Amino acid sequence: MKNRSQSRIKSSLALGAVGILALTGCAASGETETVGNGNEDQKDMSIAVFNGWDEAIAASALWKAILDEKGYNVELEYGDVAPVYSGLSTGDYDLNLDVWLPVTHASYLEEYGDDIVDLGAWNKESRNAIAVNADAPIDSLEELAANADLFDNRIVGIEPGAGLTLATTDNVIPGYGLEDMEYLTSSTAAMLTELQTATDNGENIVVTLWEPHWAYNKFPLKNLEDPQGALGGVESIHSYASTDFKTDFPQAAEWIENFEMDLDTLYSLEQAMFVDYEGQDYAPIVAQWMEDNQEYVDGLTS
Repeated sequence: MKNRSQSRIKSSLALGAVGILALTGCAASGETETVGNGNEDQKDMSIAVFNGWDEAIAASALWKAILDEKGYNVELEYGDVAPVYSGLSTGDYDLNLDVWLPVTHASYLEEYGDDIVDLGAWNKESRNAIAVNADAPIDSLEELAANADLFDNRIVGIEPGAGLTLATTDNVIPGYGLEDMEYLTSSTAAMLTELQTATDNGENIVVTLWEPHWAYNKFPLKNLEDPQGALGGVESIHSYASTDFKTDFPQAAEWIENFEMDLDTLYSLEQAMFVDYEGQDYAPIVAQWMEDNQEYVDGLTS
């Protein structure tokens, strides 16, 4: 579902960028174009989006729409976690809105933290989880090993390079004696397909998941208790930028530094984009959500 989201947003929202370009005009060859809203920001901006992370797709699509309205030309660039961090550190990408701290992306910050800039946390209510169907006969990870056969001896994961995957491999599986269960990792889209199939068939399933995610609105799920704290506690979602971001985009940097979005607001946007809507063009969905939440949206750039 994530890969499909990528193609939808990149293809459809690009049309908005074309319209903005036509309105603002083109700079002479070799010149740096700035937005014409009273600031000195450069015009072209790239936001890197992690494949398979729908809160990133939602937040990035929202900011693209907001910034395009302000005269920027924003392009969403999709990639796996490690290449995104690498590209951000070299300036190939300007911004990423989905850095999880203090646990999930700690290893990436150890490697790239000196070459990227923290613009602050916009949500402080997030967490990683191992989830099961709501009517599953267990409530804790401590019960999973003894009941593995009820779940076809499988844990369905997401991308191999995700921090959640690392935590599951290094902490959850050895910590709770789950070595005999098959741990499948491929993509978030594949996990969601398995979740949909199990739900349709009334079968038990174990998946790696995280909050916020629209799957909690669409599927009957519960998180297994984690008494060992193997997945860490509550996490914050940060915006990180290239080292030149504040120089190239001083006004946008100020807006992003002040960006806040609670879970209810984020779930509302995800619900509109990923649950209530099944089309291929997110641009009008985001535009309608912005209109329905105009006071909140206006406050992001006030």
